[in-house]
Amino acid sequence: MLFQLGSTLLDACVLAVLSKGDAYGYTLTQQVKTVLDISESTLYPVLRRLQKDLALETYDEPFQGRNRRYYRITDRGRELYQYYLKEWNDYKGSVDSLLGGEIK
Repeated sequence: MLFQLGSTLLDACVLAVLSKGDAYGYTLTQQVKTVLDISESTLYPVLRRLQKDLALETYDEPFQGRNRRYYRITDRGRELYQYYLKEWNDYKGSVDSLLGGEIK
């Protein structure tokens, strides 16, 4: 993608994925990568920040003799996601108007 991604947009994308269900790091990265060009090394600081902000919580599940760390959105995370969604729609509408030549 040509346009710069800010940390808030990454947060919103992670919360969007997790609002549909819990996920572990690799699958979460793969889902976000379907629309954004990011790496796991980019995603994990986002996950830590959201966890610190109480938007996410983690739990471990055994898988093939190892533990997988799963991420779950919290009520605070759902509120934050709804806020980001509203802000994104407002921002997107403004940019669409400007790029489409509707603003004079």
